[in-house]
Amino acid sequence: MNIVNMMWAGGSPYMSIHKVHRQVLSHAGADAHISNWLLLGSGLCCGLGSTREWHMPQRALKGRHLWRLLRPWLRFRLRKALAEAQADVLLLDGVGVARLVLPLLEQIPGVRAKVLFHGQTRLNASDVRLLCAVPRDRLSIAAVSHTLADALEHDLGRPVQTLRMALDPQAFVSSLMSRDRAREVLSLPAGNGQVLGAVGRLVDSKGFGMLIEAFAARAALQPDLQLAIIGDGPLRATLQAQVEALGLSGRVRLCGHHDDLHQLYRAFDWLLVPSRAEGLGLVVQEAVMADVPVICSDLPVFHEQLGEAGSYLPVADVQAWAAAIERCDASGAAALAVRQRQALAPDAAWQAFQSASANLLRG
Repeated sequence: MNIVNMMWAGGSPYMSIHKVHRQVLSHAGADAHISNWLLLGSGLCCGLGSTREWHMPQRALKGRHLWRLLRPWLRFRLRKALAEAQADVLLLDGVGVARLVLPLLEQIPGVRAKVLFHGQTRLNASDVRLLCAVPRDRLSIAAVSHTLADALEHDLGRPVQTLRMALDPQAFVSSLMSRDRAREVLSLPAGNGQVLGAVGRLVDSKGFGMLIEAFAARAALQPDLQLAIIGDGPLRATLQAQVEALGLSGRVRLCGHHDDLHQLYRAFDWLLVPSRAEGLGLVVQEAVMADVPVICSDLPVFHEQLGEAGSYLPVADVQAWAAAIERCDASGAAALAVRQRQALAPDAAWQAFQSASANLLRG
């Protein structure tokens, strides 16, 4: 079976999406031949198979203004390459890639497409028509959480498979650095001082500006407390300026992007996830498997993972987050971490993910 894994772009901003595709493709079977195609950007894609960089014009991909006139030419190139690759299955990264590729299915009979949605997506009328026009025996639609799958089913009126991302618990835990080593990598002070962690791309939807404001409200009362944010993105300069304006330099650290992020969670005493919206929020799972308790926004996708063991706060409520930061002490951390791990059930989640991935690619 020849699988073409078609991604919107490469680079660190898309690391979490690539991680999901890598995990899915790892269950394709021993007979699978995998090719990864990056429509934009450069970089290693999924760590499985070969990677081809297309360097397509972004405006043409988005079909804006006169740039849409280039889309037939882009599709011609893709159709020719898919024929040469003798593709059997296309794994497509969300609706952006689907808009470009699905119209080709009429010209390449026998090829099956799988569209995997990673986050909340506003489908317009033409998207719905496109996704509903392809016969179900040639197109499968999947989403990384039950919450997202239910929303897509409502919009599309056709089945959407839940493919809730999970990680191999044993492999993940064995890769974790010790607390001291992880803090050394992040240039955090050694010792027993409390470190609150946050992880994600530095964009508005992650809520890090609000989190810094909430931390500032408690900083004077908890002088040994620190906040470390791992990730990079367009808001880095804005967030750094906010830290400096609040007099928090040395207390709030923007640690940048780390390729070994999955190994670093034990640097934190608590993980804070103040997102305004999420498709899954893989960092919740990673923290829980590292025995780090999680406080997160009151979003359905987090309830799906942590149930009654979750510690949920109103979205963008500075006072509520400041009060929660005040309660972040060592006394309750271990017990909450145990309850959250039981709720997440990593072993069962991993088995379900393995089965669902194989069914998606083979079905």
